[in-house]
Amino acid sequence: MLPPVEDAVLQNNPGFAALYSTLSTAILNPDGTTKDDKSHMARQRDAARKELDTHRLVSAKHHLLAQAISAAVPRKSQSELQLPGSLLDLLLLLPPLLTGVGQPPAAARDVEVLHLLLANPPLSSLHAHMHDLASLVSSSLHSSAVQIARAAFPATDPSFTHRQVPSLARRIAELSSGLDPHADSLAAARLAATNSLTQLLQKQAEALLLLLRSLEAKHGPIARSLEHRAADVSLEAQLGQVNAETALWSVRKDVYSPEVREALVNYSAHLRDGRLRLRETMRTAEVKLQDYGVAIDGRAGDPRKERSLREAARAYRDTQRQIEDAQSDLSRLR
Repeated sequence: MLPPVEDAVLQNNPGFAALYSTLSTAILNPDGTTKDDKSHMARQRDAARKELDTHRLVSAKHHLLAQAISAAVPRKSQSELQLPGSLLDLLLLLPPLLTGVGQPPAAARDVEVLHLLLANPPLSSLHAHMHDLASLVSSSLHSSAVQIARAAFPATDPSFTHRQVPSLARRIAELSSGLDPHADSLAAARLAATNSLTQLLQKQAEALLLLLRSLEAKHGPIARSLEHRAADVSLEAQLGQVNAETALWSVRKDVYSPEVREALVNYSAHLRDGRLRLRETMRTAEVKLQDYGVAIDGRAGDPRKERSLREAARAYRDTQRQIEDAQSDLSRLR
């Protein structure tokens, strides 16, 4: 499949993004093969793929046979006493020989050694034990197939798993056919998760940077310098206030001598006494006005009495004015 590319790389490189889009959509398949199936290289590739599949199939058969023979060797139990010794020797010697099948001989001496092994026991008795060997290998292969069927069909009852062995090839083909889309979706999901993680780390780095700036602004050298300056200004203001109060008391001491202060104290006492006398006079006048029927502070009075007294006061003023006029006339006549 094509290697995934991060979105940030494609966004930062528009030319590469266009090339990658062309390669992934118009030229190459999702598995990395070319879409031009008619080219000479495509035919060569198909032939090489078929040959590789053939060799892979042969190698898989040899591997399965070697594994089945290795698994057919009984462990140390009662079954070991029931098998002939030559058959046990064959079960132990055949897997290494089958593993080397298909590989070119390293030298002519290896070929001679192989022929010598096949011509001597226990390999020389291979045909005599072929039936027993085939039975053991068949049992081992069937046991392995049943285990694979249990994994391929997990919903099947374990007692009926052996019935699913014939459909293993079809089941494995179905699972293999659905593996590539899931692998592509998994790669896309991983790429999306990587991009999201990258963005998250960038946001976290920005948050840490803002936090550092905030801490620097609050507890850094500039903040401490401003704090010291503010404290210095506050101390200067307090010192100025103390100096002003000291100057005020000095001025008061210079302006007001002890005699002046004593006179001011006496004058203050005189004013206080005068204020008390004035209040007493006001209370006496209010009492007299109440006697005259005048309403004071919301208290009801006597309107008729007040009216008669006002008339008497006006008549008194008129009489007083007439007396003054008569006195002035008499003084002119003299």
